[in-house]
Amino acid sequence: MYHLLFIFVCKIAILSTKVKKLICSYLLEAYSVLDLESEILKQMHKRIVKNFLDVVILMELSKHSMSGYDVISLVHNKFHMLLSSGTIYSNLYFLEKNGLIRGEQARRKRIYMLTEQGKGTAKAFLNSKDKILGMVLNLFIGE
Repeated sequence: MYHLLFIFVCKIAILSTKVKKLICSYLLEAYSVLDLESEILKQMHKRIVKNFLDVVILMELSKHSMSGYDVISLVHNKFHMLLSSGTIYSNLYFLEKNGLIRGEQARRKRIYMLTEQGKGTAKAFLNSKDKILGMVLNLFIGE
C-alpha cells in the first residue's frame, strides 16, 4: 500500500519538490517500520511453533493417530510453515523416548499414538490452557 502512495506522491505535479521529498521520506520510514514489524511477527510465529511443537503433536495425537508425514502436513496446513523432517522426527523421538507416545510400524510408515502417560499430559495441558495463555500474555504486559 505504501509503495503505491509513494508513486502517487512522486507523480503529483502541483507539489513542490521539498514537500514531495518530505512526504516520500515519511512514507519510506513508515514502510520500514511496517516491514520490520512484519519480519518480527514472522520470526516470532516460527519460534512459537518450533518451541511448542511437542505440545502441538500431543494435542493432535489426542484426537487421532498420525505418521511423521501427517505431522509435517499438519504444521504446514495449520501454521503455514514447512519444518524440516529432522525437526519433526526429533520431536517424535523425544516424545516416544519420554513415554508420551508410542510408534508402531504399519506397512511402510510408523504410526504414532498417545500412551496413557501422554493422554494424561495432553489433558493437563488442556486443563492449564488459561494459565499458559496468561503466562504468555504476561510476557507482553507484565505485572
